[in-house]
Amino acid sequence: MKQIMKKEKIVLAYSGGLDTSVILKWLVNKGYEVIAYVADVGQPDDFNAIKEKALKTGASKVYIIDLKEEFVTNYIFPAIKAGAIYEGKYLLGTSLARPLIAKKQIEIAHMENAKIVSHGSTGKGNDQVRFELTYYALDPKINVFAPWKNKEFLDQFKGRTDLLNYAAKNEINISQSKAKPYSEDANLMHISHEAGILEDPMIPAGDEMLKYCNPLKKTPNKETKIFIEFKDGIPIKVKNLDDGTVKKKPLELFMYLNKLGSIHGVGVVDMVENRFVGIKSRGIYETPGGTILMTAHKDIEGIAMDREVMRLKDMLSPKFAEIVYNGFWFSPEMDFLMSAMHKSQEMIDGTVYLTLYKGNIIINGRESPSSLYDKDLSSMDIEGGFNQQDSEGFIKINAIRLKANKAILDKHNKKYFD
Repeated sequence: MKQIMKKEKIVLAYSGGLDTSVILKWLVNKGYEVIAYVADVGQPDDFNAIKEKALKTGASKVYIIDLKEEFVTNYIFPAIKAGAIYEGKYLLGTSLARPLIAKKQIEIAHMENAKIVSHGSTGKGNDQVRFELTYYALDPKINVFAPWKNKEFLDQFKGRTDLLNYAAKNEINISQSKAKPYSEDANLMHISHEAGILEDPMIPAGDEMLKYCNPLKKTPNKETKIFIEFKDGIPIKVKNLDDGTVKKKPLELFMYLNKLGSIHGVGVVDMVENRFVGIKSRGIYETPGGTILMTAHKDIEGIAMDREVMRLKDMLSPKFAEIVYNGFWFSPEMDFLMSAMHKSQEMIDGTVYLTLYKGNIIINGRESPSSLYDKDLSSMDIEGGFNQQDSEGFIKINAIRLKANKAILDKHNKKYFD
């Protein structure tokens, strides 16, 4: 009797779009058992429709995993604590979601005893790096099938037309796969717009592009006043001072800030950035809640963080952001930096009062039980235990090297001109 061989399993990160649907069918036609995995990180998708499409396309099983709470508490909030902003503008919405998505994919592969994982990221972008570095960091023995770096796949699919033809031939629903003028990635933290017409850096981001945030001309003429309370650098409470709404749970709190930021058009960024692979790319990002939190958190640090700790943290924050952007969330250097960032936040407690209006975040005040601000010491009218005469010696000591440098310069210049 002929023995029937079991099909080899592949866990595919699946979105329901054209690329991953074609990849799913292509792998099935190659004789693999494909398990589709859909991560819910807050994108506005119809997950039931995606599941139905995956099964119809040939997936043996579909996992739809709700990762929103974990995304906020274990990825977004730590990034806020670290002040992680890539190249001074990008709040890392996509970059933060990818390691979480890939981590869960590896967990599913282990549950299913699958030796291969796959994704649909392009070979020119950052996401391929973020997915694959996470895979290998969490399971060094895992095998990765990356179609857009596979010669057989690339020979068959040279562009979008080939994908569409394959989808039609294999009866894959492509009604939601029409060509867009640009590509988008959405999650709880942000929505990004890039590629397509946006590859010309002179084409402006029109109001019609915005999906999360109101264009400024459509924002209300009435401001919204709120406060955000922090404990150990983590937001624990938001209160709307106009209508009394209070949110305390991490996911609810973050979603509420997203709502308020969206209403007031907060957090829209248009930038050209440096991809890890060495290519510059132009992206437009809408990050309403994250921008509010980052602004408030930086402000509470101002009153509650020691000066020298702040200087060190401000040097480390760009490196933290770079590590996240480049896909090294699960790495020794991230473990080290994360520990440092957590330590820096032990006394970052207090409340920041803000106004949201026409794309602006206006700080109205702050208070902290850990405040290092001494009104008497800072006052120009009260001596407050500070002897102003002591400043004379302080200045003279700091002027020693400046005087010495001036003497050397004068000597050098005299010799040169003589």
